[in-house]
Amino acid sequence: MKRIVIVGATSGIGLEVAKLCIREGWRVGAAGRREEALEALRALSPEQVVTEPLDITSADAPEHLSRLVDKLGGMDIYLHSSGVGSRNTDLRPDIELNTLRTNGEGFVRMVTAAFGYFRANGGGHLAVISSIAGTKGLGSAPAYSATKRMQNTYIDALAQLARMEKLHIRFTDIRPGFVATPLLAGDGHYPMLMEVGKVAARIMRVLKRQQRQVVIDRRYAVFVFFWKLIPGWLWERMAVRTKG
Repeated sequence: MKRIVIVGATSGIGLEVAKLCIREGWRVGAAGRREEALEALRALSPEQVVTEPLDITSADAPEHLSRLVDKLGGMDIYLHSSGVGSRNTDLRPDIELNTLRTNGEGFVRMVTAAFGYFRANGGGHLAVISSIAGTKGLGSAPAYSATKRMQNTYIDALAQLARMEKLHIRFTDIRPGFVATPLLAGDGHYPMLMEVGKVAARIMRVLKRQQRQVVIDRRYAVFVFFWKLIPGWLWERMAVRTKG
């Protein structure tokens, strides 16, 4: 029976993946800020699910993660599904800095804690949900796209570090396109919007196969392939935005 810890399990992709893990018979350690949502998830299968309130922007978050892992009896997979993002063409500092705290500082705080656990316990599988937004700098969401690029690079660096130290840690960088979750609610019109249930099902397949890097779904994979080919001078002249 696999033991998976999901940070960001109270809504969106994390919640849907948690439900699928329960159906697969896995033991689930669910973490997030909203205690009532965690309790609702635990009520689905009290014998399989343990919970721990956790805010990744707080310095004590790794202590809560350790407590959750103890409740679960160990951790085979860590899935980071916690993040924020907003359109911010006005460059409001509060939005940009909150994005940095959550997607940058909070991300590093949690994935290094998970890495440390796997380093000390013979290995494991460290998976993160980043985004295709890290492919290029998006003028409509500067901090969001920048932090997602950072997440991609950070996982690459940890994968190299694990190889250097001959650790048995597998890494998965999951890069969805636009998904119909509360993260995008009321924040404009997004093309090729994907259903969260279908995205979660694809993520489950990715976790089982321990794929190193994947763009979800095939339409976005093609989109990203050509996106990468756009030279910098042309990208700066393109008006890439979502419709408000």
